[in-house]
Amino acid sequence: MAELGTGVVVQGVDDPVTYSSMVKEIEALGYGHLWITDSSLHSRYCYVQLTAASLLTTRLTIGTAVTNPGTRHPAVTAVAAATIDELSGGRFVLGIGAGDRPLLELGMHPSPVSDLEAAVGAVRRLWAGEQVDVVADRFALRDARLRFPARRDIPVYVSASGPRTLELAGRIADGVILLVGLFPEAVKWAVERVAHGARLAGRPPPPTVVFAYGAIDADRGWALEQGRSIAAWFPQTQPGICRLAGLPDALVEEVRRAYAGGEFQEAAAAASLLPDEFVRRVALAGDAADARHAVDTVLGSGADAVHVFPLGERRMDTVRAFARCSGLDFGAAR
Repeated sequence: MAELGTGVVVQGVDDPVTYSSMVKEIEALGYGHLWITDSSLHSRYCYVQLTAASLLTTRLTIGTAVTNPGTRHPAVTAVAAATIDELSGGRFVLGIGAGDRPLLELGMHPSPVSDLEAAVGAVRRLWAGEQVDVVADRFALRDARLRFPARRDIPVYVSASGPRTLELAGRIADGVILLVGLFPEAVKWAVERVAHGARLAGRPPPPTVVFAYGAIDADRGWALEQGRSIAAWFPQTQPGICRLAGLPDALVEEVRRAYAGGEFQEAAAAASLLPDEFVRRVALAGDAADARHAVDTVLGSGADAVHVFPLGERRMDTVRAFARCSGLDFGAAR
């Protein structure tokens, strides 16, 4: 799956013992990437968990999935990223986006695209040892510089699902995290928007990785219900993806009105309104054969890699099943 290989996205919802066991098994299964979410009050502190992952593993590339310039000032992000990169021996990737619904609990909203671009530029300049002056909409740096050496080429992956952010990612990112579901119309559209941004900047398109939320299980009905929660995220956050999937506008609005939760796991009532077929188009929601078909569809639609974001009570079962679907060598890291 291109240079991005295979990866797992983990939410910080587990106690330290369980989390440590998960991280070690993910590396032992042969995965190449481990992403940790940064969701304010909805999960444990991502940089503590990344520190643990740095010490528990020797091979995994680790990163944020994703932080944002609202809850994390870019200078704080630059310091945290450089520290984890140093601790892990150069295995860190900074995943950053505009922010999502958990920001609402903090009295904040997702950052404008201009702030996201300014944040990425400021972080890179700080890593390069430059003195930085930036005044953005929601943050500023004045005569700022990093007081310790950092790797100046830490990769920056921009998370995107809307057209302006996708084009921004194409212009400036080292890689792009696509949150657009798993069906070909959406993936092709997103990859083209990234490519368009890259053309505007006169550069080759950066690699793209699709995050595949959901569950893989022989009990397809159970897997469908575990994947259903993420489906409510799309009407609330990216209704354009719903239109590409053929979801009626009236249903999109009904789901939006019913979605009162912060994170997608808290949108069960809204998700119950969505048809099964839509859930299967945007999430892993079936058995191993279904998952393999979803991966093949995404890669055949132009994305470079698919990383699994397991949902439900048996998340490590999904991680193991996805490893088998991806043909990983389970003894690679043993």
